[in-house]
Amino acid sequence: MRYLTALAALFFAGALSAATPTADLLVELIRVDTSNPPGHTTPLDELMAAKLKPLGFTVEIVPTPEPGKSHLIARLKGDGSERPVLLASHADVVGVERDKWTVDPFSGVVKDGYVWGRGAIDFKGGIAVFSEAVMRLARNRIPLRRDVIFMIEADEESAPYNTTWLAKSHWDAMDCEFALNEGGWIMKRADGSVRYVSISTADKISLSLLVTAHGTSTHSSMPRPDNAIFRLSKALARLADYDTKPQLTASTRQFFLTLAKTSQPPESKYFYDLVNSQDPAVVARADREISRDYLLHAIMRNTIAPVFLNAGFRGNVIPGSAQATINFRVIPGTTAADLIAEIKKVIADPNVDVASASTAAAPTPQESSTNTALYRALAESAGQLWPGVPVTPYLFQAGTDAGAWRSRGVPVYGIYPYPISNDDLSRMHGNDERVPLDSLEQGTNLIYRTLLRVAARQ
Repeated sequence: MRYLTALAALFFAGALSAATPTADLLVELIRVDTSNPPGHTTPLDELMAAKLKPLGFTVEIVPTPEPGKSHLIARLKGDGSERPVLLASHADVVGVERDKWTVDPFSGVVKDGYVWGRGAIDFKGGIAVFSEAVMRLARNRIPLRRDVIFMIEADEESAPYNTTWLAKSHWDAMDCEFALNEGGWIMKRADGSVRYVSISTADKISLSLLVTAHGTSTHSSMPRPDNAIFRLSKALARLADYDTKPQLTASTRQFFLTLAKTSQPPESKYFYDLVNSQDPAVVARADREISRDYLLHAIMRNTIAPVFLNAGFRGNVIPGSAQATINFRVIPGTTAADLIAEIKKVIADPNVDVASASTAAAPTPQESSTNTALYRALAESAGQLWPGVPVTPYLFQAGTDAGAWRSRGVPVYGIYPYPISNDDLSRMHGNDERVPLDSLEQGTNLIYRTLLRVAARQ
């Protein structure tokens, strides 16, 4: 426990500093453009390998069949009395609409108390926090009872060379008792205080459907009533006006009940009613009020998002078909057949087909138990940093690479390890992505405390 006491002093001293090692590292990482596609992560892996090796980490950079794309696996050895703990992060980021940014997305601008740039939240901020925490173990020469493995993945944002590919040839290097990954949120209120800490224990599944409208192909000078593009637009308008019903898993029930206990009326009652009421009208009102928070709206239901449109091939031809790809993030247990039946009923047009975009069966994720040393260490460390703030498991509204471990029975816990606001969250994968400077330092201390609890020899 003496390590935790020393850490507390470091935490309060660090809070007074304008710049921190974690923030400085994040700036370096953002300046390495790893946009996927093409997702060339090797330069970032080499940058991190140069920092890790002198501290005693054994480092392997695993190339993929695509030049410039690789995975980094670094290991800090313990005495082997317990199985390893692994921290997984990903180097690739989504692309940008440069003209819509107010700063250069790949310069790592520091201003207004934030680090700005693509990947600041997803997930180069996580790389910076995780790596600084594990490097702090090495610098402080903390004796370990288990190996600490730190991974930087490729292709998390876009397959095929992600951790599922990597596990086929390098599972021994990735095997562990449990793992940390991206996932849950540390959300702030408007006044800057932390509202709750959520640790994801499972991910929603991504399923895509093709919605195809049919009509008569003819010259654009002679339009007919059965125009495929108009028919598709009407189908999409019906989907735009439709919302799926809440479906609460055991973890989301606990999540909303935690919020009920820590919120003020009438918000607390809405959370309680959503979980416990048997009156459809009461549940509907609770859903409507809670859904003003788009993150909470997504957690409790199958979500609907058009992502691609395809219609037409010449300026003087009315096409015979028009197609939209709709991405759903669904509650585990939902099948493509379930979605197809539901969406066909909403569209209610026999001239519009609805089919799965993939022939592969959706994965059935395993929910990670909260009864492990890693989950307890993360929850207890969060409780020390933010006293009185609730910590709860929950179902992550998006997808991660955790399936490479969960499919093999290894528990994985997800967290974006820095407190953020709803406004910060809305910028992830969007424009002017940013993360608070002080949150990076808090997150580093959270993960370092967690590793001390779960891996240090006492």
